[in-house]
Order: sequence, then structure tokens, then C-alpha cells
Amino acid sequence: MQNTPRANRLHIAIFGRRNAGKSSLINALTHQDIALVSNTPGTTTDPVYKAMEILPIGPVVLIDTAGIDDEGELGKLRVQRTKEVLFKTDLALMVVDPQTGVGHFERKLIEKIRERRLPIVGVVNKIDQGFPEGNAQKVFASMDIPYVNISAIAKQGMEELKKLIIDHAPRDFWEPKLIGDLLQPKDTVVLVTPIDASAPKGRLILPQVMTLRDILDHDGIGIVTKETELKETLAGLKAQPKLVVTDSQVFSEVSQMTPFNVPLTSFSILFARYKGDLESLVAGAKAVKQLKPGDRVLVAEACTHHRQEEDIGTVKIPDWLEKKVGGKLNFEFSSGMGYPPHLNQFNLVVHCGGCMITRKEMLYRIETAEQGEVPIVNYGVVIAYLKGILPRVLEPFPSAMKIWKE
Repeated sequence: MQNTPRANRLHIAIFGRRNAGKSSLINALTHQDIALVSNTPGTTTDPVYKAMEILPIGPVVLIDTAGIDDEGELGKLRVQRTKEVLFKTDLALMVVDPQTGVGHFERKLIEKIRERRLPIVGVVNKIDQGFPEGNAQKVFASMDIPYVNISAIAKQGMEELKKLIIDHAPRDFWEPKLIGDLLQPKDTVVLVTPIDASAPKGRLILPQVMTLRDILDHDGIGIVTKETELKETLAGLKAQPKLVVTDSQVFSEVSQMTPFNVPLTSFSILFARYKGDLESLVAGAKAVKQLKPGDRVLVAEACTHHRQEEDIGTVKIPDWLEKKVGGKLNFEFSSGMGYPPHLNQFNLVVHCGGCMITRKEMLYRIETAEQGEVPIVNYGVVIAYLKGILPRVLEPFPSAMKIWKE
């Protein structure tokens, strides 16, 4: 369980005012001093993430956030960071001090939580201080929010809280199958994984590992090879594979070596479906046809990493796009938490595969682009389009193919 990637864990965010006891709660739930606890308001600044396991849910991530009543210019930034956590939250815990109860700050955030249709549990903290039931419990009950009385410091009510978390965790949390729904038991899948300067030393990258694991979980047979050995690999099989999956960077070579009666797709396209909305990203690929020299393109990555000399996001894709449009494009690059504030000024967003973020966050990023009327495509889909093989790699996905043909 401890090796489960953060992106695959249920995200439980803890919200509340300063000194409501959020950090004490995360320490009580994890049985560790993860978050700094102090009587000084505003101790928690940026969100704090802690992976743990809550049975029978399984692996989760607890997120400790800054107080929703923080003040000053820096406080406003902290509150904004807290609100951004909603876009990766699966279940919200609203922690209140019984002395202050549920007021303006809590009501506003509860409204935003409900706008995103997230389950919410009320947590009335500090019952060890002898406060009688009052405003907080009554308001939670009137708003039809399940709640529990606890003391994070004394570790009272923790089991009752865990039961509420289990009862109200979204039942549809687990993401769609990565590749398993395309297979029958004993089907063979060939995975093409280039080993070049950008490949990590001594290991495969996360999308490759996750795809192989999903094949095994569905009783399939996974064969891993480099593109330089693909021809011999295919020739050595007694029967043709159910599917060939390749790294985006060697699409063209793999397409030429894979017989046309063998379905072909990529890790990035699998992740486009698994993490987000493949149909929206295919619609974004169609928008590439409308690009012209001088247009603005945002290349967005969800995580930060060391750039290689021939980096796919900052070098290769920009070069390929400029060759396609026949002139220079104005590129801007972002990585990490979100988009730049002027998103609607771009003609296209080219996003990474999203392997390090949750499906909820990737869907939010797609939704944000669409609300700004900016087409969005991911690396794998745009590379397949630029290499002229997008129709072929969409064959396993009829609904996405329909979008492409419209």
C-alpha cells in the first residue's frame, strides 16, 4: 500500500479556520507528528500531503490546508492555495471549533465544495474542553452534513470519524481501467519502451509500469521490448498480439513495423482516457489544423522534472508544431500546480499525460481550458496527429474515433 502512487489514492482534504485543529487532526489520524501544531494562527501555509491507509478504503492521501480565515496579502495567497486543493479532493472534512461554530467562512467554502459535488463530513473538534453541543452541530444537521464530535489532541472520536470517512467516500473513486477492459484473459500485449537519454536509469517510467501491471491484473500476457527489437519480437510470437502499445516518441517507427491488422496505440493515449477525457483531447487535436504562424501555444506539465537536451515538451513538440503550421509559434511553458492566469489568450493548450496527478485534477484542467474556449490536447494525441497516424491509434476507441471523423 505504501508504494501506491499518490495520484492513485483517495484524496481527503481537511479544511477549517486557523487554529480549528486541522493539523492536530491529521497528526491524530496518521499517528505521527506530520503537521506542525502551534497556538499561533497561520502555522500551516502551503498544503501538506500525507499518504496513509484507511481500511477498507485502502490507500489515501490526507491534505492539511491553511486556514480559510487567513488575513493580509500573504493570507489571501494561502487561502487561494487552500481553495485550489478542491480540484484534487475526493472527500472534504470541514473542521470547526465549537466556540466559533459554523460561520461565514465555513458556509462559503461548503458552497464551493457542493458546487464541485464533493462529499463532505463535518468535524467538531475540541470536545475535551467541555463545550456543550451548539451552533456547529445544529448547522451541520440543518445543512444535511454528517458530522462527528472529536478531540484531535486527546484522540477521542477517531474511530467514529474513520467510519464516517468510509461511509461517505465516493463509491466511484477508482479510475477507469487503463488497458484491462480492452483485453481477455491470456491476450498478449507488446509494450514498446525506448531506452534513450530521457529514459530514467535502472527503471521504467510510471505509465509503462502501470500499463504492465494492469495487463497482469487482468490475466493478460505483457511483453516488453525496445523499438529496435520490435520486428524480431513480433516475428517470434506464435499468434499476433491483441495490442501493441508504444511510447509516443517512436510512433512512426513502431507504426511501420506493426502489421495493419494489429491494433496499435500509445501509453499517452491510454493515459488520456484513463486520466481525463480522450474525446475532448481528440477534439483539441483537430484544432491544431487551425493554427497559423504567430499563434500562442501553452505547453503545460503537471509536474516539474529535469529537462533533457531533446525534451519532448519544450523542444520536440514545439519543433513539430512549427513545421506543421509552416512558421514560428509563440510558446509559453508552465509546470506544477496550474495554468497561468491569462489562459484565454492562448490558441491551444498542449498538456502532458498527467501521470503524476489524479483523474479529478486532470479533468479539472481540461474543463478549465474548455471554459476559456481554448482547445486542449495532450502529448500523445498531438504527436500521433503530427506523425499522421492518429486515426490508426484511435481504432481501439470507437467514441474518440467518431469525434475525429466528424
